[in-house]
Amino acid sequence: MVVKYTMSMSFFVIFASTVTIIVHGFPSTLDGPLNPVTAPLDPNLNPIAFDLPESDPSFVKPISEFLLPEQISVSLSYSFDSVWISWVTGEYQIGEKDSAPLDPNCVQSIVQYREFDVRRTRKQNATGHSIVYNQQYSSENGFMNYTSGIIHHVQLTGLKPNTLYRYQCGDPSLSAMSKEYYFRTMPKSTSENYPHRIVVAGDLGLTYNTSTVLGHILSNHPDLVVLLGGFSYADTYLANKTKLDCSSCHCDQNGTSSDCGSCYSSGETYQPRWDYWGRFMEPLTANVPTMMVAGEHEIEPQTENNLTFAAYSSRFAFPSNESGSFSPLYYSFDAGGAHFIVLNSYTPYDNSSDQYIWLESDLIKINRSETPWVVATWSLPWYSTFKGHYREAESMRIHLEDLLYNYRVDIVFNSHVDAYERSNRVYNYTLDQCGPVYITTGAGGAGKLETQHVDDPGNIPDPSQNYSCRSSGLNSTLEPVKDETCPVKQPEYSAYRESSFGFGILEVKNETHALWSWNRNQDLYYLAADIIHIVRQPEMCPVCN
Repeated sequence: MVVKYTMSMSFFVIFASTVTIIVHGFPSTLDGPLNPVTAPLDPNLNPIAFDLPESDPSFVKPISEFLLPEQISVSLSYSFDSVWISWVTGEYQIGEKDSAPLDPNCVQSIVQYREFDVRRTRKQNATGHSIVYNQQYSSENGFMNYTSGIIHHVQLTGLKPNTLYRYQCGDPSLSAMSKEYYFRTMPKSTSENYPHRIVVAGDLGLTYNTSTVLGHILSNHPDLVVLLGGFSYADTYLANKTKLDCSSCHCDQNGTSSDCGSCYSSGETYQPRWDYWGRFMEPLTANVPTMMVAGEHEIEPQTENNLTFAAYSSRFAFPSNESGSFSPLYYSFDAGGAHFIVLNSYTPYDNSSDQYIWLESDLIKINRSETPWVVATWSLPWYSTFKGHYREAESMRIHLEDLLYNYRVDIVFNSHVDAYERSNRVYNYTLDQCGPVYITTGAGGAGKLETQHVDDPGNIPDPSQNYSCRSSGLNSTLEPVKDETCPVKQPEYSAYRESSFGFGILEVKNETHALWSWNRNQDLYYLAADIIHIVRQPEMCPVCN
C-alpha cells in the first residue's frame, strides 16, 4: 500500500509493508529563519485529557504466579555494547509505617539472552541486583507507607552493534521467567551510523490520548524512544485515589506551589499509578530501548525524609556511572553517531553545581568525528511562547545556554508545556545560525493542552506567578533579559507552534542532515503536521572550547 501526504509544496510517500520513507522538498534550517507559523486549533479536538480508569485492563496485574516478571523495560547503557533490562516482581504494599517490605533476596535477577538470528547459539546469562523503595506521606488516616514490588536491574555487556537480540528475564530456579522479548542494539558510534527512527515524546501520563500516542509510536517501529517527564502522574492523585486539579499549578523543586494551594499537598501521591504505567507501557518498553528524562511530576517529595525522585530513580536504569555523573537525573549516552545529553531542571545547575561541572566535562569529551550530532534534553523549556510556564526556566537558561552554544549542541528537546513548538536556530532570544533548534513536545497525552500564547491580546503573564517577562524562574531572583516587554506577536525565533496531542520522530540521515516530524493524534500514524530537515554546518559553526 502506498500512501501520499501533501503539505504545502512538499510530499512524502510511505510503503506500509517496509515503513520506508521517501522525502522530497521539505524545508530545512538552511532556508531559515522561517517565518513564524501558528497552526489553528482543531475545533474537533478536546484540549482536556481524561485519565484512564483504574479498572482499565492494561493496569491490572496479570493473573499469574506471584514472582513472574512484569513492567519490563530495556534502556541503553553509555555505548552500543551494553543495555539494561529492568522489571518488577511481587506486588506493592500500602500500609502503616512498620509494614514489612518484600525481601529482594527471595528471588534472583537473571536475564537469559542470545542473538535472534543465531538459533543454535547457547543462551547467555547475566545477573544483576534488586531493590525495593518506599514512598512515605501523610494521609487522613495517619502516616502511610507505599512499598514497591521487587525491582530488578540487570546489565548485559559485550553485545554486537545494530543486532537484534531475544531475551527472557526472571528467576529460572523458581520457574519464574518472562515470555520472550526482543531488542536491537544501537549502531556503532561513527559518523555514518545512526538508529533509523528515534521517537521523542513528553508528558504521556495515563489518559485516553496516551493510548493513541502509544499505538502510533508502536506502528512507527522506532529503534529508540526518549520520554521527557510526566510519566505516571502519580503526584496528581492523593493516597485515597482522589484526582487533584493541578493542570495549572506551578511547583518548585520542593513540591510546593505558588499558585495552587492544594497542589501536591504534603508530597502525597498515589504510587500504584507507577505500577499501572509500567504495565501499560510494557509493549513498547520491553522491546524498544527507552530512555527516561525526569520532570516536575517525578519530584514526589516525601514528608519525613526529604527524599525526591525516589520512584523515578528506583524503577529505571540509567547510564549514570558509565557517563561519569553518578546521578540518575543527568547522564549521557551514544546512539550511533548521535550523543545525547540528559539534564534536569529541578536540581542545581549553577556553575559550581555537580550538574554543571559534569555537563562541561561531558561536552569537552565529545569526539565530533565519531558522534557529529549532539542532542540535549530536559523537561522545562527555555524557548516556549505559550502562556503556561512562560520563562519559568529562565534561570537555567542564563546559567547553561552559553555552555551549550559554545559546544554547538544541535537540537534541544523539552516537554512540560502541553503543546508542540519548534524554534528557528536561536541563542539568547536572537536568531543565530549556530544556535540549537529547540523543540517542545510536551503534549504526549496528559494534562490540558496549552492553547494560549504569551503574545495573544491580554495575555501578559502575571508577575506574581513568576511568569513575568523579566522572571528568571526557579532558584534565582529576578534578572532582566533582552526583551523586557512581552511580545505582541509571535517571536521570530518561534518557527511553528500548535496545540495538539502527539509525539515526534527524529531520523538522522548522515553527519549533517536529520529529518524531524511532528505527529498528531488526530492524524493517521504515518502523517505529520510539521516536517523539517535540520542541517548542521560544522565549518561555519566550529566548537568554541
